[in-house]
Amino acid sequence: MKTIQHWINGAPTPGSAAGTQPVFNPATGAEQAQLVLGGASDVDTAVAAAAAAFETWSESSLSQRTQVMFNFRQLLVEHEEELGRIISAEHGKTVDDARGEITRGREVVEFACGLGDVLKGAFSDQVSRGVDVHNFRRPLGVVAGITPFNFPAMVPLWMHPIAIATGNTFLLKPSERDPSAANFVAGLYQRAGLPDGVFNVVHGGKPAVDAILAHPGIKAVSFVGSTPIAKYVHETATAHGKRVQALGGAKNHAVVLPDADLEFAANHITAGAYGSAGERCMAVSVAVAVGEAADGLVEVLERKAREVRVGPGDRPGTDMGPLVTRAAQERVENAVGGAAVQGATVVVDGRGLKVEGHEEGFFTGPSLLDHVTTEMDAYKEELFGPVLAIVRAESLDQAIDLINANPYGNGTALFTASGEAARRFQRKVDVGMIGVNVPVPVPMSYYSFGGWKDSLIGDSPIHGPEGIRFYTRPKVVTTRWPRTEQQVNAGFNFPTSS
Repeated sequence: MKTIQHWINGAPTPGSAAGTQPVFNPATGAEQAQLVLGGASDVDTAVAAAAAAFETWSESSLSQRTQVMFNFRQLLVEHEEELGRIISAEHGKTVDDARGEITRGREVVEFACGLGDVLKGAFSDQVSRGVDVHNFRRPLGVVAGITPFNFPAMVPLWMHPIAIATGNTFLLKPSERDPSAANFVAGLYQRAGLPDGVFNVVHGGKPAVDAILAHPGIKAVSFVGSTPIAKYVHETATAHGKRVQALGGAKNHAVVLPDADLEFAANHITAGAYGSAGERCMAVSVAVAVGEAADGLVEVLERKAREVRVGPGDRPGTDMGPLVTRAAQERVENAVGGAAVQGATVVVDGRGLKVEGHEEGFFTGPSLLDHVTTEMDAYKEELFGPVLAIVRAESLDQAIDLINANPYGNGTALFTASGEAARRFQRKVDVGMIGVNVPVPVPMSYYSFGGWKDSLIGDSPIHGPEGIRFYTRPKVVTTRWPRTEQQVNAGFNFPTSS
């Protein structure tokens, strides 16, 4: 039985022996490793290593940091298949899906490779007689990331490349459900030339999280997860004087207008709803069928849902793998049953699916629910599984009102052939990330990722320009260099330019 340890100061370490917990293969239901759990003492050890490394790493040249990022990016390319299989074995998603998340994470590394240009400050000459002003940005120190199970490579890659490239040192607390990707990435960083102690990994649950949130040596915390925990992280970390990025849950709607190509819309909504078994914060969980589009859309969505090939993530041709845990499988299937009791029409029922040769795996099939109302639990709750709810609306304005009334505002999409409708939608909808004929509108790395309302606690999105601002703070310098023979009178009044 493999034991997964922490990674501190450039090497695996068993830590304080605070206990272990099993890591499962979701496709088989079998235990495949034991994970060492960390606590306050392990966080202390990691922070001490990171603080020591910060003294030299923060003074390294931009050229040195950039070279490490270029090396790291190339290693991610070379080991994409291996890392993808590690993710698939612990998360359950298909290997191709895992490779896709690695690619999207690698885009942030590529953005970090160009930080030499982005970090350039400004200079103002002669703001007063003989006085100039310039500014530059400095790293914060030791920063931390607390990341979810659903993207064990991509979400951490949205954080640590920018933090490290701007001169910080980093402590990652990944999900205990699929922890191996974090250690693998730590090894790639070491091979890329990153000094020991700059990137550290501490595994564990709430004790490790609480230690990070309260530790005086950690200057900032980045978090992605559910809204209740995002609120807890934000409140606790800010109370301890830290900067916080806290991204929460979602209930993403895809609106389909009557002028849309229904085959195109249904194809993309199906992929957006059932890809990665719906375990994405940007998954399409609600299709809003407007007017006469409804019946035709349901017909095509039913056919598409029944065509989804469910199986182990490493099997060629699989579209959708298992859920991450037995508890997740049971929760999702109970939600489908609850929707039926509350009056929804179960068009496609994914409950009770058994995959031959993997009967003990955490599988459930795609489920499609029609005639869902906003009062039903299947609409209100973030199910985080392969369940697509169809809500019917009479008009685009009614669909917009429905989305705006929802407490979440992470992502949304509109399928239409009308530019006027698209423009009205993107201006009126209270959502942070919008797709027009794009079901999963995750921005590129040079834009920032973050929703509105309960999908983002606080005001700090992740990666892109917002990431640079989050992991650095500005210094503004005002200078005068008088000639020795020049007399400059000092005044007791507040200084002004002249």
